[in-house]
Amino acid sequence: MPGFIEPGAFAEYIAVPFDHNLARLPESLSPTVAAGLGCRVTTAWHALTGRAALAGGEWLAVHGTGGVGLSAMLLGKALGAHVVVVDIVQEKLDHALGLGADAAVNASEGDVAEQIKEITGGGAHVSVEALGIEVTVNASLECLRPLGRHVQVGLPTGHTARMDINMSAIYQGNLAVYGTRGMPSWRYPSLLGLIESGQVDMTPLIAREIGLSGASEELRAFNGPTPPGVAVITDFKA
Repeated sequence: MPGFIEPGAFAEYIAVPFDHNLARLPESLSPTVAAGLGCRVTTAWHALTGRAALAGGEWLAVHGTGGVGLSAMLLGKALGAHVVVVDIVQEKLDHALGLGADAAVNASEGDVAEQIKEITGGGAHVSVEALGIEVTVNASLECLRPLGRHVQVGLPTGHTARMDINMSAIYQGNLAVYGTRGMPSWRYPSLLGLIESGQVDMTPLIAREIGLSGASEELRAFNGPTPPGVAVITDFKA
């Protein structure tokens, strides 16, 4: 995984040590959109389909509308689900609503789980936690209806690696809790086929095209609330 256990990937070319980590891109998919898929879209796709088995007509709650959360919303809609998004930044919620989310909850305004249960008529069928922090993990668990499925996408690390979790919600609701990390390369065709067929448009995910010299500024911005959408490096000479 370049950037994690191998040297980073902010370069025009990188070495891929094993060919089973490669997936052939459709000719119709632009390099910019392909780069925008990155970890966020693939992780969201595997979480929804490979782990939670989201079905059309179900309610999906997405906690956090960063790259992964916004991807989960777009893909959830493409799968025929109803989607409610949660965040503390109203600009991001408005952006998600503009892209097709059915409802939005500002987490700074009242009990998130209760609001979602009211919106969905009893709770979400599937809930994705895309932040990796205790308060949103519990909100994700508590917003589910009986037999609901929670998917832990947000990375718990450092001081969040161990959390105080509402185990009673899991027990009382007969909930399923799934961990997920990335997506195996053999699953790429299912995602790329969905995009190539026009069933989902991932271009709204890309908010900015930047030069390589702008990467550090974008990374530093992750320390606080970020604007909607993601940045893609398209100029490797600047």
